[in-house]
Amino acid sequence: MSDRLVICDTCLDGAGKALAAAVAALVPEIRVETASCLNVCDRPIALALSGAGRDSYLFAGVDPGRDVDDLAALLRLYLRAAPTITDARPAGRLRHCLVGRIPAPEPGDG
Repeated sequence: MSDRLVICDTCLDGAGKALAAAVAALVPEIRVETASCLNVCDRPIALALSGAGRDSYLFAGVDPGRDVDDLAALLRLYLRAAPTITDARPAGRLRHCLVGRIPAPEPGDG
């Protein structure tokens, strides 16, 4: 399982840990981890999404109380996208929380 979601566990007094557990149960195909501080502290909760051969994404301002379903939809969308998400509307409000995208390396890039 090379696709992974990393959620900040220091934002909002550790609410990222509960968000990680909720999302991991909904979308077990993606490895869900927590990390201390993703450096978007002015817009908690922050999370990063990455996978082999796929673009990587950084989101901030994710609300653990209302964005669980949108986050699950985003993860399912990510699993179907290769290498990039071209239509983020199924991700609901989270498409407006995107901070940045890092394009996947071209085949053969080291």
